[in-house]
Amino acid sequence: MGLLKGILAAAFIGAITIVVCMPLFVAGLVRPALPKPLRSALSRRMDWIIDAWVGSNRWLIQALALTDINITWEDAESLSRDHWYIVVCNHQSWSDILLLQTNLFGHIPPLKFFTKQQLLWIPFLGTAMWLLGFPYVKRVSKSQIIKNPNLKGGDKRSTLKACEGFKNHPTSVLNFLEGTRFTPAKHMSQRTNLRRLLKPRIGGLGYVLGGLNDRLHKMVDVTIIYPEGTPSFWQFLKGECVRVDMLIQCRDIPEPIRFFESDREQRRSLGPWIDSMWQEKDDRLPPYRELPA
Repeated sequence: MGLLKGILAAAFIGAITIVVCMPLFVAGLVRPALPKPLRSALSRRMDWIIDAWVGSNRWLIQALALTDINITWEDAESLSRDHWYIVVCNHQSWSDILLLQTNLFGHIPPLKFFTKQQLLWIPFLGTAMWLLGFPYVKRVSKSQIIKNPNLKGGDKRSTLKACEGFKNHPTSVLNFLEGTRFTPAKHMSQRTNLRRLLKPRIGGLGYVLGGLNDRLHKMVDVTIIYPEGTPSFWQFLKGECVRVDMLIQCRDIPEPIRFFESDREQRRSLGPWIDSMWQEKDDRLPPYRELPA
């Protein structure tokens, strides 16, 4: 039964991705030829494609009873699709993205998230994210920067460029501050005082705060807990993740972090704020364990 459920879920997600991408690709071809006011209007309507995809996936999770989701909201009355938000969350599984999209759907504008440049080559999905203005990041080493100094600051430039597009209409920007999914091996390599999280990286968050400082309404801080163990995405689609707990907190963004004189000044305020938030999240999470295969 689980295998059949997984096949149905994967086939549905694949099919709905192809279906919603067709009008998106047509709009993407037409948009460059339009006058600026019409381009802006079309960009707003292209985000409806995200709503269609996320709404379909939410129906799928409910129809196949993939999991039981228990959500605790804090200050949810302040959420609106008419404002801009930065969303942060712990990251354990690819199912995190599906859970965030489907459970924040209707409360805030569609999520757009940092994604690796390599994902551009995923059929349909990569092109769709590029057309919708998702910020792409490219990890470069110090040795690469020494060989080519132009690589330095590339992520900042691409993020600020994406933020200019986000100013066109209300948007929610998702940032997994850990930069990657949690694993015990990654955790051990960091030598951190955190027990159940990786150390947060605040660079990308700082760029978004700088690029959208006059637009951002609040930060939406999400904690995802898998009480029975963290599932792989395939296990989630098979319905083997019996329960998910989510805490969704709305946080005010302190003024020194929102408006600042320099990047260094911002980091001095942003670092302690995020560290405190991450420690609070770490204390809330149970010990990490994977869902048995």
